Amino acid sequence: MNSQLYPIGIQSFPQIRENGYLYVDKTEYIHNLVSSGKYYFLSRPRRFGKSLFISTLEEFFKGNRALFEGLAISRYAYDMEPHPVFHLDFTGRNYNTPGSLDAHLNSMLERWEEIYGAEKAQRAPEERFEYLILRAREISGKQVVILIDEYDKPLLETADHPELQEAFRDRLRAVYGNLKKLDGDIRFAFLTGVTKFGHLSIFSDLNNLRDISMESAFGGICGITEHELHSYFDDGVAAFASANGIGIEEAYGLLRQNYDGYHFAPVASPDVYNPFSLLICLTRKWIGDYWFQTGTPSFLIKMIKARHISLESLGKLEVRQSEIENVSFDMRSSLYPVLYQAGYLTIKAYRPETRTLTLGFPNREVEEGFFMQLMKVYAAHAEIDSGFSIVKFYDDVCEGRPQDFMQRLQSIFSDFNREGFNHVNLEQHYQDITYIIMKLLGFMTHIEYRTASGRIDMLVETPSFIYLFEFKMDKSAEEAIAQIDSKDYLLPFKADNRRLIKIGANFSSKLRSIDSWLIVEA
Repeated sequence: MNSQLYPIGIQSFPQIRENGYLYVDKTEYIHNLVSSGKYYFLSRPRRFGKSLFISTLEEFFKGNRALFEGLAISRYAYDMEPHPVFHLDFTGRNYNTPGSLDAHLNSMLERWEEIYGAEKAQRAPEERFEYLILRAREISGKQVVILIDEYDKPLLETADHPELQEAFRDRLRAVYGNLKKLDGDIRFAFLTGVTKFGHLSIFSDLNNLRDISMESAFGGICGITEHELHSYFDDGVAAFASANGIGIEEAYGLLRQNYDGYHFAPVASPDVYNPFSLLICLTRKWIGDYWFQTGTPSFLIKMIKARHISLESLGKLEVRQSEIENVSFDMRSSLYPVLYQAGYLTIKAYRPETRTLTLGFPNREVEEGFFMQLMKVYAAHAEIDSGFSIVKFYDDVCEGRPQDFMQRLQSIFSDFNREGFNHVNLEQHYQDITYIIMKLLGFMTHIEYRTASGRIDMLVETPSFIYLFEFKMDKSAEEAIAQIDSKDYLLPFKADNRRLIKIGANFSSKLRSIDSWLIVEA
């Protein structure tokens, strides 16, 4: 039995080290940072270990040598003399009212003012912070260390409230501006966040920050690499395999399929596992959508729907590298940087000659969770009862029962609230929902599949069947089948040993559902 204690949700380095929890040693990265620079920024998805790394930096600069015994950084000669550390932690708070940010800033500043003096307590937060930095330097005789965890949380939470976001931006820019203004009094500064808000001028003002988010040397600074998985978790994986009645290699394959696949640099980037999901999975000993359950990208998904972004394209996007490095929530700007930096898409390939990246879903957990959230938005208010279950849809498609599948689909469409429809293009709306269902079932699915004579509306492949869907709006199912035949859509698949099934479906704008369909096996 595996008795290892996993630090699920624990972001305190001292608590992990002092209470016997497993610690994946990331202190070599601290040595690399401290010995090669002074100001850094790191973007990583939520729950990837940013806060734990900040906590580790804090203890290093406070000089708590005993916590680092036996770790990688103990091989290097550091005096470990304590420095004043200002840790601005924006996690664990909600920023949805005008006074919420200042209230949190005040709570942090007041703690430090008890130590270094409250002479400027009536001034603006940025002035108070400046005074505290100068006083800490004067009293200790040491340069200060500034650690800012989730610097962008107030901005992310106000993404759909531009006026409040603008006010928060101005406040944070003034507070963070001390990093440049007081350079001579600062020993080291490290900021973390999910996103890099280039358009909000925070980073243009802090042009002394080195962004290590996409540097291959720091690709494994957060998360669990394949090497670390085997170095620290072999016993846990063995226990997981035993509990599920599978072999060790199959267990590693399941973990890889569901939680691996993140790449944070265009080249020479290690495979990174989601640490939150991995630790919970090894503790509970079953596969689940753990990371996705801790927070859903409802704002992003609503914007995907509003912009009519191709759902199939999310699995394989070609973007310029520069396009994903800065985030903007302007309705005219691209959502791809947000999807990448938030961890819903990751780097799959890189073409150096054009400096373009291929982005895609990192693993099964993210892809399935993302499409489940899409279903909730695209099919808002639909009654998902026993007649609409993933298992029944799956069995219908796998076992060649398209009639039953279409009946279930008709039932789902009939339950929709009309407010959830894409009134501009109803046919596209129905096609998107059918695609989402097929992706949730795990089938190889293509929208607008190209052939020599045209495009098939949707192609679905299973081990035994190939389904060709043609959708019409306010026409007839017969016309849909006639189009499949007239354009010879079956030609590329006639040599395939699987059974070919043509499905023509007509959607009624009046009924807001499927009013007829025709199924023909080739």
